[in-house]
Formats: sequence, structure tokens, C-alpha cells
Amino acid sequence: MKIISGIWLALAVFTQAGGLEFAETLKEIDAGADASIVTTEFHFTNKGDKPASITKSDPGCSCLKVEISGGKLKYAPGESGVVRTTFEMGNFSGTVDKMVALWIDDDAADKPSTRLTVRVHIPVLVGLEPKTVKWELGAKADPQIIRIQMAEGAPIHVTGVTSSSDSFACELKTVEEGKKYDLIVTPRTLDAPGMSVIRIETDCAVSRHRTQQAFAVMRKSSQTTAKP
Repeated sequence: MKIISGIWLALAVFTQAGGLEFAETLKEIDAGADASIVTTEFHFTNKGDKPASITKSDPGCSCLKVEISGGKLKYAPGESGVVRTTFEMGNFSGTVDKMVALWIDDDAADKPSTRLTVRVHIPVLVGLEPKTVKWELGAKADPQIIRIQMAEGAPIHVTGVTSSSDSFACELKTVEEGKKYDLIVTPRTLDAPGMSVIRIETDCAVSRHRTQQAFAVMRKSSQTTAKP
């Protein structure tokens, strides 16, 4: 697995909260197509004149793990530490932002004083545009197209398409073998709200990119009719 560190922003911008000073609060990483995890470190130092403690951390997502200097949470003046994040990429692709909130000393429960952002750029090997197609109840059940575009390089073929709901018909058309496909989605009825998860199987060599998901949604109109 190859992970290439990318641009680190805010190198000259320091964030200080409760005496703990972070040189960087945003880090960008270019991940390899076959990478499954990305690990990032945010270094800090207590620049204050009294001890400072990290009382709570919240990664906001089960895909992001946080470790603070092996469990050390209190820092005397001059002491340094590191917040290490591990992002499990799963089926993510494109640019993904993940944030860690830190509560330091007497931060209010709803106001963490420090937020650290990991921005990961993940290659898109199988692109879907759009990923979600929508219809409003009572409208025409016209077909919509999800365009499937493969990355440059070795051909990637769509090997199967399945819908989690019989309320939608899915038809796959080949535009350019191994490169471009059109997935035509048509609701069978627009009488009731509903949703389908559409699984698109491919022969992509990188296993975590092999299966993609799109969504079809039937919903009530966003416009409301005013009462007389």
C-alpha cells in the first residue's frame, strides 16, 4: 500500500486553545488507489504558563479513529504531544473531509475550541454522475440517466446491476466498452414515496472500488400549496 503525503496547509498559521498550540489544523493527503487506511499526525505544544488538558475528542465518524499521545491527556508548560488520526477509506472516493473536535480544559460541551481536519484525495476509478436520481410524486415517470465513467488506464467493465426495490427498472447501455456506460433508471410508478439502492458491480482490479452504489428516490414535492 502506497500513501503519498500531499500539501500541508496552514503551515504558518498556529491555533492555540487552552495553552495547547497546533501548528496545523488542516492536512491534505493524496491516497493511493489501493490504500485502505490513511494515518495523519497533528503535533502540538503547551505554550501556556500552566498545565492544559484535552478533556474530550470526537471524530464524528466511525471511519475515523483518534489516538492522543498514547493516552496522555494532560500537558505541563513546554510539553508536546500528537493527535494521530486513522481514516478507514472503505468505498469513499474523490475528496473527503473528516474532522476531529477537541475539548480543552473548560470548553463548553457544545463548543470545542479546536477542530482538526483531514482532507483526503482518493482516486475515482469508477465515477457516477449523478449518484442520486429523484422524482416527485405525481410527476411523469420519465427515465433518468446515471452516467458511469471509468478512469484512464486499463478498461473497467460493468458486470452487473441490481436494485434493492422493484419500484425502479434499471437498464444498462454500453457507450464505450470498458470506459463509459449509461444506466437508465425508470420508476414503475410514482404513487408512493420510496427509495432504491442500486449496486453497480465491476471488474475493477482494486477490490474496494469494485462495487459502487447509486440511489433512486421518489419523494413528495418540495413545493407546498397555500391554503385559501
